[in-house]
Amino acid sequence: RAIVNRDPKHTNFTEFRTYKIVYRRYAGLFFTLCVDVNDNELLYLEAIHLFVEILDHYFSNVCELDLVFNFHKVYLILDEFLCGGEIQETAKKVILERLAELDKIDT
Repeated sequence: RAIVNRDPKHTNFTEFRTYKIVYRRYAGLFFTLCVDVNDNELLYLEAIHLFVEILDHYFSNVCELDLVFNFHKVYLILDEFLCGGEIQETAKKVILERLAELDKIDT
């Protein structure tokens, strides 16, 4: 609620207990990360943006239903992007190539 009710003019970060919440809204979807207070907020905003770009390319204009009915694919994309809470790969082309290879194996 704290994020949904915030004025859009405010920044995309807020502090919660001993953490910092970094979020971004795309159409009707909110993407939220809870990070350490000392971490760089802009890095995580860019990570959210890259994740949404990958989702958008993979699902051809992603919507909420894509995330709900293909949650296993979303986790697969997240695993290619993040590992152990750390950013593993930042090249969208490389991630999408890996996903294409995994789709070939899956079918």
